[in-house]
Amino acid sequence: MFKTRLLSGILLVLIALATIIPGGFVLAAVLCLISLKGMHELYQIAKVQNKLPGIVGMFAAVVYYCLLIFGSGMEDWFAMTAIGFLIILMAVYVFTFPEYKAEQIMVVYFGLFYVTVMLSYVYRTRMLAQGAFLVWLVFLCSWGSDTCAYCVGMLIGKHKMAPVLSPKKSIEGGIGGVVGAALLGAVYALAVNRFASGVNANVLHYAIICGVGSMISQVGDLAASAIKRNHNIKDYGHLIPGHGGILDRFDSVIFTAPIIYYLSVFLIG
Repeated sequence: MFKTRLLSGILLVLIALATIIPGGFVLAAVLCLISLKGMHELYQIAKVQNKLPGIVGMFAAVVYYCLLIFGSGMEDWFAMTAIGFLIILMAVYVFTFPEYKAEQIMVVYFGLFYVTVMLSYVYRTRMLAQGAFLVWLVFLCSWGSDTCAYCVGMLIGKHKMAPVLSPKKSIEGGIGGVVGAALLGAVYALAVNRFASGVNANVLHYAIICGVGSMISQVGDLAASAIKRNHNIKDYGHLIPGHGGILDRFDSVIFTAPIIYYLSVFLIG
């Protein structure tokens, strides 16, 4: 299992390098595909993945990414898309009644924001002035925090963070994840300053961004676990050997990406 997880992890890193470094359309297209797969996994829970509401949700995700890449006045267009998506979904709901339950329609609408919109902030972060460096903070404080939390929890973890939801996670591990992520952010800033010309990465700002990102990352991880527990499933899917589905691997990234984007805008500009 460890070997499988390691090989899958290496492949994910290679894909990240091949898409994030060039950025632009390549990154947006890959994120769109990841979002569609993640939405499909979420819609499987509501049993609408291949039905009309799920198809409408997938279409809305594609429209969103097209507007993100090609649209001008994104905020206005996005509001129209969100409202239009809701109206179309409710039309499907009422004109096919009682084929679908209200809860299924809510999951479809929720999926657009939980998966597609949240993940799209990886692209938005990459498009910032220093985005080529800032975007890696999303993964550094998500996956790095997870590793630090695991190690600290295994060594000194005693007090359960969420005993019913995730018995293995400890408060000590959570704190270790935050501190570890902050340290990784600081080290990363020093490396950027050392090896990247023309970039002045503020060590304190990078540490703060990663520390806060780690806290949000842990919420995202627990939120994904809560949804699985509510529906008695172990993994969202089996796309990534040793890791599960897209939502199993990107659960923390989904929550972290928007936070990294806005903290970067506020602290770095």
